[in-house]
Formats: sequence, C-alpha cells, structure tokens
Amino acid sequence: MPGRKKSLRMLTRIQYLLCTSLFICISASMGTSQTSFAEFQKILQEKSNFEQADFSALQFSQPVVRLARVSDKREVAVSGVINIHAGADEFLKSYRDSMRRKSNAAILEIGSFSKEPALADLQDLTIDPGDIEDLKACVVGDCDVKLSASMIERFRREIDWESPDYQLKVTNLFKQMLLEYVRDYVTRGEAALIQYNDKRDLVSLATGQRALAAASSYINDVLADQKSDLHLVEDAIVWSKIKFGLKPVLAINHVTIYRRDRDVGPQVLIASKQIYANHYFNASHALTAFVSVPGAAAAEYLVYENRSLADGLEGPFSKIKREVVEKKALEGLRTILQHSKSSLEGQAAPTAEFASYRSPGWGQRLFGGIRPVLWLLVISALIALSVLGRRRVEPVRKTLKPESAKS
Repeated sequence: MPGRKKSLRMLTRIQYLLCTSLFICISASMGTSQTSFAEFQKILQEKSNFEQADFSALQFSQPVVRLARVSDKREVAVSGVINIHAGADEFLKSYRDSMRRKSNAAILEIGSFSKEPALADLQDLTIDPGDIEDLKACVVGDCDVKLSASMIERFRREIDWESPDYQLKVTNLFKQMLLEYVRDYVTRGEAALIQYNDKRDLVSLATGQRALAAASSYINDVLADQKSDLHLVEDAIVWSKIKFGLKPVLAINHVTIYRRDRDVGPQVLIASKQIYANHYFNASHALTAFVSVPGAAAAEYLVYENRSLADGLEGPFSKIKREVVEKKALEGLRTILQHSKSSLEGQAAPTAEFASYRSPGWGQRLFGGIRPVLWLLVISALIALSVLGRRRVEPVRKTLKPESAKS
C-alpha cells in the first residue's frame, strides 16, 4: 500500500508538470501580479494568439476561440475563453459529475477506475463489433486498432478465432489488457505509457506527451514559484467510448483537478492527459481553467486549451485536411463554450448557434463538452472522413492490379 500511494503521488506530480503553461500562467497571475482585465488580455494575446478585437466579443459574452501555435505537422491545437456567471463550486461540481456519467447522446459509455483498478471498473464497457473483426487480421505493424506489439500478439496467441464465442473472448481479453495497462501506469507512471505498433512506424505515447508538454518552454519557471499555491482536489483515471462518423473511439484519460482559494476568488485548474485511444490519436492534452479576474465587468472566465497529435494529418492532401480539421475544431469549440456557459447559467442555448452541430442529445446539459472526451468528437470525425477516403481508394487499386497483371 505505501508503494501504491507513493506511485499515485508520483503520477499526480507528473500530470501537474505536464500542464500547459497558458493556464498555469493565467491562474498564477490571478493570485499575484494580475490586477486588471487588461492584464488578462495580455496573457491570452502572448500565449495563445488572441487579438485585441477578440475581446470585444468576450465583453459581450461571446466565446473567443483561436488556433494555438504548433511545431509538429501532426499537431492540432485550439484555445478558447468565455465569461460565465457561475461560481467555482458549481463549475467544479458540474465537471466532476460529467467525468462519470453520460451527459450527451454521443457518449456511448463512460466510467472511471477505482483507486485500486479492478475488472469491475470496465463492466459497462463494450468492444465495438467492427474492432473485434478488425483484430482477426491484426499483426504488428498493420492493425486497424491502436495497440502495442505485445497486445497484438496476445490476440493472435490467446484467441481461437474459429470458436463460436470468439467475440466474448476478445472482449474479455481486451478488458483484461486495459486493466493491466492502467495498473501498470498507476504503479510506474510515464514509464508504462503504451507504444503503439499498429502502423509500420512505432509511436511512443510518452514521447508524444512530452512533445505536447514542451509546447510552452516557460512552464518550469512558472511552476517553481506557483506550485505550492494549488492543492489537489481529485486524481482520477476515466474511460469513455464516444460515438461519431466512422468508428467509436475508446479513450482513457488521467484527470487531475487543482484548486486555489484567493482573495480575488477561487480558481480551478483541470488537466487531462490521454493515456490510451484505440483510434486516430497518438497523444492528447486538455486543460480547463476557471479564473477570477479582478476589475473585470464579468469577473469569472472559463479558459480551455487542447493539443493533440493525430495520425491522420499526414500524407496526400494533408494541407487540405488540416484546414478542414482546424476550421471545424474552432467552430466546435466555440459551440461547446457557448453551450457550456448556457448550461452553467441555467439558460436555453441559442438554437441558431448550434444548427450545424445538432445531434441526438446535443441539447442536453453539455458542460462535459469542455473535457477531452467531446474534443475527440470535434477533430476525430474529420480525421475519420480522411481515413474513409483512403479506404475507398483501396478497392479500386485491388481491382486494377489483376488488369495490370494481364497486360
């Protein structure tokens, strides 16, 4: 037990150190040097590409969203901010509730791991039938499900694909491997993060997470002065199965929630680090901050950033795909922020604003959209379309090969 508690403390520290500095900088400034809305604006302009004109919309309770700077062609990053008339306690309660319950029809299944992860934590998880069929042909370096080499080999070695109940056996084995992986992560932290071997080139999740965390190099200087000011509210590992376009996505995220109580008002910082995704993503970080700005007309603000490394933004037409994904990501984040504001304030969401994003259940309480679960919806659907486009080409190629052979 002492070793397990020490490991959990280590994971909390790792998660804290991986926080994107924009939000830590904002949160720190609220309690130290920042005394005005102008300073708040300056931080957003310097750290996340916001422009002076954006803040007019913000003053009128409109969301402001921007693409954040990236250094990797596989990375997509967006930031957003909106003012809200709600307290930190209400914000925190809403977020914590949304971590463990379905708040939208797009979330097929959701759950969390206990402090001592057990198989029962995954009892509500189902494995998509399409994924089970894809696993039949799965080999290291060529698999339609994101897995490590050892996971792929276990499916090949331990499953009798001729058995009439192979689907049940695959489901049970998948859950068992996910449980073992999460337990290893709880014990060893970053050293246990998966290496994806579904493609020809191995992808290290730890390397991807470090690359995303390094996007802002001044983080260590900020943390050195401000780390002691935040206290941990919750440390959890949650899983979600999300419905969209081509394939459901199973994602596991390590979520840590911090709070600081100051004279200007309480502040909350939430960090979510993806530790597994079975499709589309090589790594992902999401940060949400609830901050109080002294002297501002609307004193409370919700600030959000997500950085993700996707495996569908390279190759032919990559520029076009990126432009489409970035545009939809910004539109989606704007929608999510506005709807989150409406939900927290108990207002009806403006219907015109959401026309292009309407789906079953989208009108329900959507504060959970701020967490990375629904961020997946925004970007993954577009990546899925690009994957579908590539797959449509394959049958054509296969039909052409015999003709070429004849000639």
